[in-house]
Amino acid sequence: MTDALGAALGAAYLWIKAAHIVFAIAWMAGLLYLPRLFVYHCGVAPGSGNGEVFKVMERRLFRGIMTPAMLGAWALGALLVAASPAALLGTGWFYAKFALVLAMTGLHGFMGRWRREFAAGRNRRSAGFYRLVNEAPALLMVVIVVLAVVEPF
Repeated sequence: MTDALGAALGAAYLWIKAAHIVFAIAWMAGLLYLPRLFVYHCGVAPGSGNGEVFKVMERRLFRGIMTPAMLGAWALGALLVAASPAALLGTGWFYAKFALVLAMTGLHGFMGRWRREFAAGRNRRSAGFYRLVNEAPALLMVVIVVLAVVEPF
């Protein structure tokens, strides 16, 4: 990173951080809501009118909100690291947070696959499975926020 880039990022650091948080909140909202839609989708007959409505809702949430929000959170997070790499890359909490964000990204990918299975009429999982999955993003979020705010190690 050049000194000019570092200075430009440094001047905008708090704005980048605020935007990163906004994108992360939007991503989290989708990660918490999509499995709930899957729970309700399990309760309707494949190919029914309600099933088709769920397919549209799931596709728009995943492709129109969740994925752009995830990409924004990742891009702005990378800018935050670029703005002060020494302050972040030398800490244990950052690597733990990074690993959990990777796990959340993997969960996002699984949700995308499950959405495609519903869209194709091939869901093989129960409503109970999606209720359980619905807890994972919340747990990840709590630990990620604690790591980022408290910086315990």
